[in-house]
Amino acid sequence: MATPSKTPPGADPKQLERTGTVREIGSQAVWSLSSCKPGFGVDQLRDDNLETYWQSDGSQPHLVNIQFRRRTTVKMLCIYADYKSDESYTPSKISVRVGNNFHNLQEIRVSRIPEIFLFSFSCCLF
Repeated sequence: MATPSKTPPGADPKQLERTGTVREIGSQAVWSLSSCKPGFGVDQLRDDNLETYWQSDGSQPHLVNIQFRRRTTVKMLCIYADYKSDESYTPSKISVRVGNNFHNLQEIRVSRIPEIFLFSFSCCLF
């Protein structure tokens, strides 16, 4: 299901968007979180400000769910994590799963933090 992309690890997603290499489609999705502290939710997760962030407030696993209203091809998922600033709060592992609904999600990628911050893959969400 997943195939490697030719996008180099560590590539700046904003620069890729400016050059037309990629297009941000997160605004076309419905985002939800397994939990969050007040003032540290989806808005802060998606606001493009590196000083704001999502902070979970519950038991693990901590989940970010991104649901598109219709079949959508996703080629890259970019996640910013500042391990030097957040050591104890930065996740140690990130799992990317895709599927038609919550009950048939299949894991397509697992990465350890701080080893990799840019996930490049090709898949199709149904």
